[in-house]
Amino acid sequence: MAVQTLVMPGQVIEEDLLPVPQKSSIPLKLGPGLRHTPPSTITTTIAGPLCIDRKKNAIWVENNSGRYIPQTNDVIIATVHHSSTDWYHCAITPHTTFAQLPQLAFEGATKKTRPQLSSGSLIYARVTAASKHFDPEIACYNPSTGKGEGLGELKGGMVFDVSLGMARRLLLNKQREEGKLVVLEDIAEQLAFEIAVGRNGKVWVKANGVKETLVVGKALQSTDQEGLDIDEQRKLVKKLLR
Repeated sequence: MAVQTLVMPGQVIEEDLLPVPQKSSIPLKLGPGLRHTPPSTITTTIAGPLCIDRKKNAIWVENNSGRYIPQTNDVIIATVHHSSTDWYHCAITPHTTFAQLPQLAFEGATKKTRPQLSSGSLIYARVTAASKHFDPEIACYNPSTGKGEGLGELKGGMVFDVSLGMARRLLLNKQREEGKLVVLEDIAEQLAFEIAVGRNGKVWVKANGVKETLVVGKALQSTDQEGLDIDEQRKLVKKLLR
């Protein structure tokens, strides 16, 4: 993953800026901040650094301060606002319309076994459909496998807000090499905790107690807000775990 150039809204992305995949069979994936106009025009919708991931053949515009715009396949943390006959209506951010979650969109769910979620319940879900023309749809399982794959209701714990850029870094497979993050790795050497990261800038943390949970959340937010490098992250972790 690398930052290529700074772009402005409405800018056409030239072909030489597009990633060249390691495998020709991998389709180009457009992330946040980009719009495709058939047949082959790609334009930016926000300002920020243009980033690419050649391994995944993905390209997007990084934007830490802007509002989250749902994108298909994003994993998010949402809060159930209310329910109707067949749907849960979930809040993703204060600035987006409610996401629609089918009540049977859980691993192994039937009308008798589906989760009974109430207002305020937290869920970890994947965006299955997103467009500016309709409300986003989400699901708590993989439709192609029928498995939850870590998605579903999040019970207990606490939710912390981070920037969209920090959320993306936390979702990288190689946090140290690609995201320059060691904060969770260092904490995990001394504390046991569970974590779920939403692309919408939400992080759910559950440790053995409130104090331990707050340590993890504080470490993430300080790393994000203060722009700490690897050495500074390690110093912060040592300070918090004294």
